[in-house]
Amino acid sequence: MDQALSDVKVLDLTHYITGPYCTKLLADYGADVTKIEKPGEGDGARRLGPFYQDKPHPERSGLFLHLNTNKKSITLNLKSDTGKNIFKELVKGVDILVENFSPHVMPELGLSYEALEEINPRLVMTSISNFGQTGPYRDFEASDIILFGMGGDMHGSGLPDREPVKYAINVVLYQAGAIAAPATIGGFFAAKYKDIGQHIDISVMEELAHGIDLRSTHLVAYAYTGEVNPRLPENWMASPSGTFPCKDGYFRITGGWQYWDKLTNMLGSPEFITDPKWKTPAAQSDPALRQEFEAFFIGWLMQYTKKELWEIAQSAGLPSSPLYTVEDLLNDRHFNDRGAFEEIHHPVVGKIKYPGRPFIMSETPWKAKIPAPLLGQHNEEIYGQLGYSKEDLIRLKETGVI
Repeated sequence: MDQALSDVKVLDLTHYITGPYCTKLLADYGADVTKIEKPGEGDGARRLGPFYQDKPHPERSGLFLHLNTNKKSITLNLKSDTGKNIFKELVKGVDILVENFSPHVMPELGLSYEALEEINPRLVMTSISNFGQTGPYRDFEASDIILFGMGGDMHGSGLPDREPVKYAINVVLYQAGAIAAPATIGGFFAAKYKDIGQHIDISVMEELAHGIDLRSTHLVAYAYTGEVNPRLPENWMASPSGTFPCKDGYFRITGGWQYWDKLTNMLGSPEFITDPKWKTPAAQSDPALRQEFEAFFIGWLMQYTKKELWEIAQSAGLPSSPLYTVEDLLNDRHFNDRGAFEEIHHPVVGKIKYPGRPFIMSETPWKAKIPAPLLGQHNEEIYGQLGYSKEDLIRLKETGVI
């Protein structure tokens, strides 16, 4: 069965997280993605953990293995004249080029979009960078936390009497990659149906500013009211809404305000909370009454596991969930029944479980065709298609080109 992007050819000049996640999404839905890596070193993600069985090795990085499934790998030195010429040959035969270097790198190599467009007029080139290809911040260095601090909702995250905090590590980089993929496909369809190529400029910081993590909502709110969103306490909602301990971990529930009667029924309507004073939103938000109720409520919760509580709360019609560990998530029957994870066999690490498809397409599905490639694994195949013999490849390797 053909996949959604089976007729799309992609040249992948990306490294680490944001760019590789963009091209992974394309590859996993069928695009023919050729990843170009630095000879002898490869993508920097190969040197980042966690490593399989905690043994550091460029072919055992969990980060690299996850982000580069369904891709092929070739090595090429773009700083050499021969390497640049080979790269231009490769560009002639692809639909898409994705890169996430600093904005000055490709022009300095003589491989700007304008130069490559002359070789392939319908080329779609996606450039992902910290602050975009233009503007006063264009060449500034940044990291995940810096970009989130500027573009995301970090000012509104955390406790009101403490410093702001960010999301879990690298979340913002994955978010930018997830935006870059559909932007790139939009460019591909313009090339296919309108016969035009184009340069797509992805700024990680701007993607966060437009994101769905409340930042865009707060920007609109500020435009109307002039008010800056505050950091709220964890228990700012009516009690008992929040995260609570239980027998084997933590449990999340929304039980105040309009859910109070359902909560009361769930608890067996104990005399303690049948007093009408508990039903008013003001009472449920009162710190003294909150403390009194939660002393009772936590004692009740500690009798049950998080999964038992989830079944009880869902039966009562209350929004709720267990707080899963990674082990809980990987072993959850619902996600496994739906195929959310996929076992893939890699020649170095063997068979391990990976995150699977991000969404389901009934007729052109996600597919784990090949594991993440070994460094330069497909040199002979890809360069052979350009007419290079085995002897040519030996010579190119000896001279540091591949």
